Amino acid sequence: MLENQSYLFNLPEDTTYLNCAYMSPMLKSVAQKGIHAIYGKEDPTSIKPEDFFNNTSQLREEFARLIEVANPNQCAIIPSVSYGMATVANNLKAGNRDNIVVTDEQFPSNVYAWHAMAQERGIEVKVVTPPLHEERGKHWNQSILEAINAQTKMVAIGHVHWADGTRFDLKAIRQRTREVGAILVIDGTQSIGALPFSVREFEPDAVIVAGYKWLMGPYSSGVAYYGDYFADGKPIENNWMNRLKSEEFANLVNYQDQYQPGSIRYEVGESANFILTPMLTEAIRQINAWGPENIQAYCSNLTDNYLRELQEMGFQVETPEYRGNHLFGIRLPEHLPLEPIKNYFARQKVFVSYRGNSIRVAPHVYNTAVDMEALMAGFHTKAFA
Repeated sequence: MLENQSYLFNLPEDTTYLNCAYMSPMLKSVAQKGIHAIYGKEDPTSIKPEDFFNNTSQLREEFARLIEVANPNQCAIIPSVSYGMATVANNLKAGNRDNIVVTDEQFPSNVYAWHAMAQERGIEVKVVTPPLHEERGKHWNQSILEAINAQTKMVAIGHVHWADGTRFDLKAIRQRTREVGAILVIDGTQSIGALPFSVREFEPDAVIVAGYKWLMGPYSSGVAYYGDYFADGKPIENNWMNRLKSEEFANLVNYQDQYQPGSIRYEVGESANFILTPMLTEAIRQINAWGPENIQAYCSNLTDNYLRELQEMGFQVETPEYRGNHLFGIRLPEHLPLEPIKNYFARQKVFVSYRGNSIRVAPHVYNTAVDMEALMAGFHTKAFA
């Protein structure tokens, strides 16, 4: 069983940080990698030509291990989710009267690209809204399956919803997309790293993940997986490292039409980034050492009793089957205002997020029962009761 890991972080002692879904704290080991890399450039001769490629291959290998991809070359280094989704949009085979299925209030980086395609190609973006009644997650998943039809060319969703942690049944959605010949694209930013995710199990066509949340890496870094649908696709940029034989510095003027194998063609320029890439590699290495299944178990043990208490008090929390243990929304009864609890948390330095009418709570292995007690105190304040 995974024990508390707060000693690996430098979180301030006077704060209660339950907001990893906003941004993860930096691991000490990851910060050390970044500091070492910054000072490393004081002597440029210390950076060898092979380091450009060792840096990137190590990151791909760690990410491939995390999401169970047999060939690391099917993974690509990207700067952001929007960059990874732009690659999807650039290669999606869809046109007038076809449709793309998304969920309501999805994160903008997994929406704007499809809106642009709607204007440019006449593609419909079908937005599936959640029900307001109980068993919200169950019926939302059913509505997604019902929205997929013969004109659907892609379903683009998260594994969990970023605003409240609602979990989507990727196996059922994958089966339905296969029936109609559509691809499945996953934004794993709010799940991968903390919630077990297997490409072998879910068989998505693409997985896009920002690095600064549950992957615990630095901002402006990320990774992606692109499957067979994208095997011979067109990148959104042309850079020297994406081309075949780019390892041979002396021959770079012998321009290549061919790309590096697999999904490396989709990588951002300067993907070897000697600061960010080693930092993200170290972060994912630590996650692999912990194991996402153990992170889930830790968060479950930490939060279950408190969530049952909140439900008994009249607050709405999704059933465990349709949410992650690392990210969940606490919805207020209609008659209770949000401002009193927001003010209380601000005064007490309890850090959570507010998304719509949901208080989003996102614990991790650095949190303890003391943190949960501080959270619960907000729901028991006189001003809020």
